[in-house]
Amino acid sequence: MKKTILLLTLGLGLSTAAQAQYRGRGGNVSLGVKAGASLTNFVGPDAGNRFANRFGFNAGVFANIGFAKLFAFQPELLYSQKGAKYTNNSDAGIRLHYVDVPLAFHVNTDGFFFEAGPQVGFLVAAKAESGSVSVDVKNSYKSVDFGYLAGLGYQLKHGLGVGLRYNGAFTSFPNSSTVGNVTVQPRQRNSAFQLYATYSFN
Repeated sequence: MKKTILLLTLGLGLSTAAQAQYRGRGGNVSLGVKAGASLTNFVGPDAGNRFANRFGFNAGVFANIGFAKLFAFQPELLYSQKGAKYTNNSDAGIRLHYVDVPLAFHVNTDGFFFEAGPQVGFLVAAKAESGSVSVDVKNSYKSVDFGYLAGLGYQLKHGLGVGLRYNGAFTSFPNSSTVGNVTVQPRQRNSAFQLYATYSFN
């Protein structure tokens, strides 16, 4: 939790500093909304071939803060669906619901951008699904997920945009379990491709 608070404080501090610098230099700050589809899965040594991709949804808000003509900082607040289906039963799987806080750094050129940065996700719900049956399994998974993002797209300071992003995780999301003197930490991480549209207000 201390690491989470430190990361969010750092992001807010960078955002405030960038905005102050930006305004002092006559730059441009844009607020916006975004939404799109996600293709998600579980990866890692213990995921093996047991899981298959599943589709989800992502949506949220962002602030694009220009450092200079070519560089910008974009903190975001997103709702993201993640999870996977079982390869031996396409009607069953796991659905994870996160509030993600990406801290993206952009390199811009005539509207086109490349982005990368850290991300922290907060688990708000987790369901094991089989057909029309859904079971709450949130206690089986960690409440915080640390990861990273990388992507590219086209985004104007005012108007429509589009982007493709990959979200990876540094940490395994299942909780560890202890049997006797043996503790097992499943090595499974979230993996998500996000295709999204944006609209920026200036």
